[in-house]
Amino acid sequence: MNNASKTAYAFRPDPDDFVVEEVLNLEPGLTGDHAVYRATKKLLTTPELQRLVATELGKPPRTVTFPALKDKRAVTSQHFSISGRGPTSLKGRGFDAIYVGRVTRPLGPHDLAGNRFTITLRSLTEDRIERVSAALRDAATIGLPNYFDEQRFASYTPGGPFIGKAVLQRDAEGALKAYMAHIAAGDLPPIRKFKSFVMEHWGDWNAILDQAPQSNYRSILTFLKQHPRDFRKAINLITPGLVPVLLAAYQSYLWNRMASRVLARKIRGSANKLGHIAIAGEKLSLYRTLTPESTAMLQRLTIPLPNHRMVFTDTDARNVMGEVLSEEGLTPDDMKARLMKRAYLTKNMRRVVMFPADVEVVPSASDRLVVKYTLPPGSYGTLVIKTLLARAT
Repeated sequence: MNNASKTAYAFRPDPDDFVVEEVLNLEPGLTGDHAVYRATKKLLTTPELQRLVATELGKPPRTVTFPALKDKRAVTSQHFSISGRGPTSLKGRGFDAIYVGRVTRPLGPHDLAGNRFTITLRSLTEDRIERVSAALRDAATIGLPNYFDEQRFASYTPGGPFIGKAVLQRDAEGALKAYMAHIAAGDLPPIRKFKSFVMEHWGDWNAILDQAPQSNYRSILTFLKQHPRDFRKAINLITPGLVPVLLAAYQSYLWNRMASRVLARKIRGSANKLGHIAIAGEKLSLYRTLTPESTAMLQRLTIPLPNHRMVFTDTDARNVMGEVLSEEGLTPDDMKARLMKRAYLTKNMRRVVMFPADVEVVPSASDRLVVKYTLPPGSYGTLVIKTLLARAT
């Protein structure tokens, strides 16, 4: 890893230093069958918040609809909707929520305009404050790669297997083993200990069940005790809400690799300075300067998320996807989760470059800097900071 990558990964904010405000592209009104709330949370994942809100309302979690996920290690403001009516406010462990109006249908991703970030950077030298400030202003003009950041890969540890890849390869046992026995970046210590035991005793379902925590693992192991080699049915016992996340992690990994190579090909030349940044164990292209011609070209560039019905409008992107899939031992036809019931890969186009908007830089102390910017839905505020720190080196 180069020095720029090391600098980028020095960013480890305190939750209070990372504030995210979700912005809707609609205005809840006075009528409609669904109530909309704005919730503020801290040190909670969105699924955890969903369960807490459902408990407070006495509703099943699936009836509380969030249009997007938000970081756990942050103070975040995000919206959710419920069918019918509810109280004017809610409060629980780590969150509070207020009623903001009504809509005619549940909120969805298409209802989001973006996210507003307010981030405090600490322990900076005076020179670094100046460089980061300049890098953020430059980013508003030349943009930065729109990679999926580390949060997307909590189910994966670099060097280990992707559960999603095994599913696409129709390797049911491999997928189940990756899920139950390989330690992931987001696993807590008790789960890490359990997974180590599973790895050592794979196939001894009685012994593993005796060690299993209260979790989805127990349902799978109970089934395997009766059907010890039926891995295909066992893999379909994974909590349904988790399956899209596991598939999305591998799909995002492929997209990052693809976007990195496309960027390198598109902006190759002495007038554009190219560096690298590491995400999920992959060294990805990170440009530092761009010519006006390259900037104009990248503003229009989109690439599909890998799926079995990909449509390309760019020749470089089509060629790169063929290369990346071949290296992974896959073909476009494999990009369908045939092992899983009701599991699909997203079929969206994603911009290769994002451009922070409404940029503000506020020096707040001799060694501290507050930066503010707005990003479109699906872009990662943490990646902006890592990129700025790398460019400022």
